[in-house]
Amino acid sequence: MHARRSSRWALPVLAAALAGIAGIPLAAQDGFRFRSTAELINVTATVADQSGRFVPNLRREDFTVREDGERQQITHFSAERVPVSLGIVLDVSGSMSGEKIRSAERALQRFLYDLLAPEDEVFILGFSDQTELVSDWTTNRQQLANALGRIRPRGGTALYDAVAEAVPMAQTGRHKKKAVVIISDGNDTDSRTDSDAVKSLIRETEVLVYAIGIDGVGSSSGGTWSGQPRIQLPFPFPMPGGGTWGRPRPRTQGGPSSSNDRVNAPLLREITDDSGGRTEIVRGARDLDPATAGIADELSQQYSLGYVPPRARDGQWHTIEVSVPSERYQVRARRGYLAR
Repeated sequence: MHARRSSRWALPVLAAALAGIAGIPLAAQDGFRFRSTAELINVTATVADQSGRFVPNLRREDFTVREDGERQQITHFSAERVPVSLGIVLDVSGSMSGEKIRSAERALQRFLYDLLAPEDEVFILGFSDQTELVSDWTTNRQQLANALGRIRPRGGTALYDAVAEAVPMAQTGRHKKKAVVIISDGNDTDSRTDSDAVKSLIRETEVLVYAIGIDGVGSSSGGTWSGQPRIQLPFPFPMPGGGTWGRPRPRTQGGPSSSNDRVNAPLLREITDDSGGRTEIVRGARDLDPATAGIADELSQQYSLGYVPPRARDGQWHTIEVSVPSERYQVRARRGYLAR
């Protein structure tokens, strides 16, 4: 399985590299064209008003993009709904047994059939103390539904390992917009990958990362929309840290749930928010349906911006700030990139 997937991932990367060397423009959906990821920084922006409702009909000139504090010329802009390559990363550890996994399956069935567009492609990665590709890339909703129906929760929670596998796989999606949605009810207990390595990996990609944490004693957060699911507005974030990719961390045995096994909301936000995604903590499994609906709604109403970076790739972290003139609007977008 892994050998086949690795060769599949290599083909798009090789094609992009050859095109970049030859100076051949690459095309994306809906007329959103770009030369190569080495020559253009792509930014997906979500704009909401004070009530958390999405703000439509903004134009290119309404946006300001700054890199390291310096204003950049927006050379590419789109306000159209574009197809998405989406990875669903589902916690299938023992603590998800019973109503949680049934509610997750129902929410994801609606997500797949009713909320995503037919051209959106999806893969499903399940994780307990190990990761398993439940369904490879497909637009076949029945195939995805059948795969969900075969899941049987067991074991511990290797969340970081799962994200570390899902993000590179999302990068291989055929659509320009790429995203990952994590659904989990617990803290990481079994990963060999640490959180710093996961954050560094995400910062090297353009993948939007979302997370829904189920915490029965926690509280939902974020603004309330008028008759719509909630949107999580940006949280303060730490300066990018180091971390060695794949650095092992001690493994602990998965077992009965304890206070240390609860969802680590601050850490999830550290993972998601740099990418321009968000984390939402829900009280129970029944809240998964509106939470997943909110993410689907968001993915369909975002703005795509692009600019040519002002300097050569120097291996450093460069901050990105996206703003609009009105102080009544909140903008969420990726917070920077590693220039590699």
